[in-house]
Amino acid sequence: MEPIRYVERLNTHYRSQGFQPYRWTVNDAAPLTPLGKPLSQCRIGLLTSGGISHCDAPPFDPRALNDLRVDVLASTVSPQSLVINDDYYNHRDADHDLNCIFPIERLRELAEEGIVRAVSPHFYSGFMGRIYTRAAVINEAAPALARRFKEDEVDAAALVPA
Repeated sequence: MEPIRYVERLNTHYRSQGFQPYRWTVNDAAPLTPLGKPLSQCRIGLLTSGGISHCDAPPFDPRALNDLRVDVLASTVSPQSLVINDDYYNHRDADHDLNCIFPIERLRELAEEGIVRAVSPHFYSGFMGRIYTRAAVINEAAPALARRFKEDEVDAAALVPA
């Protein structure tokens, strides 16, 4: 079986739509910080890039470029009050069960079972893609999200791409 040439396919797709060639980030080394305590003692945060927003909030624009918006959602939010605003991926399964891309109920169950200590008071949705301003992500948006996780006393976070 041939591997999916993901980067090549994306480059071809976006060039066909008139976009400039994307400059992919290449990380030769990534800092690894081992978890300093068992998961059963950790508060877990959550970020999805699936274009999920509260049905009362303005929808994400799936065609927007460089949208660094990150929505803050109460971790008690009902999946039925959320909508998916992205048309760049097939979210048929997520329309049926949002936990595919935003596992809020699964994280709550892990906390109830004692597998994790707790879930964060807030979950986050953002970083939808089509972000070409790498410096803004590295220097502004990602540190802002990290501060939010810190304020929420998050020990570890699940980052769920869509």
